[in-house]
Amino acid sequence: MTLHTNFPSMSTLLSNGQIFALVALSVVLLFIIAELVASLRCSNEKDGCGYSVLITGCDSGFGHQLAHCLDQKGFVVFAGCLWPEGAGAQSLTMQSSSNLKILKLDVTSDEDVQQAKKMVQENLPEKGLWAVINNAGISDWAEIEWSTIDDFYHLVNINLFGCIRTSIAFLPLIRATKGRMVFVSSIFAFFNCLNMGAYSVSKRGLEAFADCLRVEMASFGVKVSIIQPGNFGRATNILRMKTSGDIWEKLDKEGKQIFNRDYIDLANNYFLSTCKSGFKKPDLVINAMLHAVTSAKPKYRYLLVSAIDMCFFKAFPYLPTFLSDAVFSLSSMYTKRKEMLYAK
Repeated sequence: MTLHTNFPSMSTLLSNGQIFALVALSVVLLFIIAELVASLRCSNEKDGCGYSVLITGCDSGFGHQLAHCLDQKGFVVFAGCLWPEGAGAQSLTMQSSSNLKILKLDVTSDEDVQQAKKMVQENLPEKGLWAVINNAGISDWAEIEWSTIDDFYHLVNINLFGCIRTSIAFLPLIRATKGRMVFVSSIFAFFNCLNMGAYSVSKRGLEAFADCLRVEMASFGVKVSIIQPGNFGRATNILRMKTSGDIWEKLDKEGKQIFNRDYIDLANNYFLSTCKSGFKKPDLVINAMLHAVTSAKPKYRYLLVSAIDMCFFKAFPYLPTFLSDAVFSLSSMYTKRKEMLYAK
């Protein structure tokens, strides 16, 4: 006699909701374990004595703070500033040691970049140039149909081509020390949402460049890291503030019929309120930059968002397109937008 025993399948034991919860919990646990393992690794922090670093965009924000920190760690810091006579550059000079040197550096200018390279070469310390931190960047927001090709070009010229121009110029010096290339990107490199089209284009392009560079530089012993800050608008002055009137005046007659003034006001208020909800201090980003420059085992990417948002942003790039697009339908702003378009 053959005994047939029917066991319930896993799918009958667990509902879809329970399966999803288990998967989500597993992802969280794996992430926590990975972070613990990383924290237990020997850091062997780089001694800055005898080495130099180049940082772009030091007039304010992340670059300004990082220049202070690396100066305190003993590096010779070449601080690239758009306005070397400005308040930001002057405060760096006053509050730092003689190892910090201000460079005039507009990353959109071939002449500025080559002149900065010449100055760095003439003032290199004994052990050479250890790291280039491509931090210079700007931000703007607008829906794609509110933007012009000049708006796109302006962002891409600074955020993407500026980094490429600087990186290519200084790569020979970095190869010589088997040093570091660090790129400040953004969550908007992979998180596509309303109002950030041009900025996302510039940052997604930047990450493509950095990823390709990382593969090429591995043969030379050079490590490449990407910094992905979330909402740090309050901690820096990168955000370009504008009024709904500024946007409205740029629209042509057809644009004003489609995107009525009430919707423009709503979008502007939503953007401003979102910015005010971000991090107040830049510490999380600065610490990640320091790790990328000084750690024996820097990460490829540093995703810098709140603990609550971490799981979402870790998972988002892997979602199928129909799911990632569906995320936005959950937003009250997105729903109101759909209702208000073409409204009188």
